[in-house]
Amino acid sequence: MTTTVKTKHRAMWASGDYPAVASELVAPLGPELVEATGIGPGQTVLDVAAGTGNAAIPAALAGAQVTASDLTPELLAVGEKNAPAAASAKLTWVEADAEDLPFETASFDTVISCIGVMFAPFHQAAAAELLRVCRPGGTIGLINWTPEGFIGQMFATMKPYAAPPPPGAQPPPLWGDPAHLSSLFGDGVTDVSVERRNLRVDHLGSGAAFRDYFKVNYGPTIAVYRNIAGEPARVAALDAELLALAERHDTGGGAMNWEYLLYTARRAPR
Repeated sequence: MTTTVKTKHRAMWASGDYPAVASELVAPLGPELVEATGIGPGQTVLDVAAGTGNAAIPAALAGAQVTASDLTPELLAVGEKNAPAAASAKLTWVEADAEDLPFETASFDTVISCIGVMFAPFHQAAAAELLRVCRPGGTIGLINWTPEGFIGQMFATMKPYAAPPPPGAQPPPLWGDPAHLSSLFGDGVTDVSVERRNLRVDHLGSGAAFRDYFKVNYGPTIAVYRNIAGEPARVAALDAELLALAERHDTGGGAMNWEYLLYTARRAPR
């Protein structure tokens, strides 16, 4: 079953145009995570669920030796192609499952994930891998959408229309709940810092434009609409609900604030 789940996830993120989402909407998050974790020259960094390298590329530009890992090779290929020459020499792109990373224990100074690892379906397995590959005293840094924020609420809106998750899978936005992260990492970390921040998104212009953009470009939204493709009434209902959600979050002219959690911690001594 696990192989089937991974195959479906890989295909979901390869659908649509996530590189457009990464570059047009969420690009500021990567540099923010790099700054928050103090990444710089001489460090070894692993970016888990790196996608097209929104955090991995800034980390390499900061002087670190960076491994960008992701389940979806199509996204890695875009990142590798688009990485500037100054970053490319310090970047390695590796296809890898966040729940079963192909790296030695304690092999990285800093382990990061920017709205990436939160989509691994089995949270405890993914958290255990983040801890395992980070050296004692090293840094773990995450940016995750919160359950209460816009993207978290979008997933809650889509849930009734989505295919049932695999047994044991947990919702992605839980990674934006500090209590959930505490339960995942336990005494494996010290010096925990959490901060709620907002990403200003003004690229789309209106609630309808947001909905239509995500229907075409964003893998999880595409998957949900495919699940109900033969049910016009449910498609219309989801259309209406996503539009209403976007309009509730409209701060003027179609601009929205998308809340996320910035989490940093120190890997506890063994």
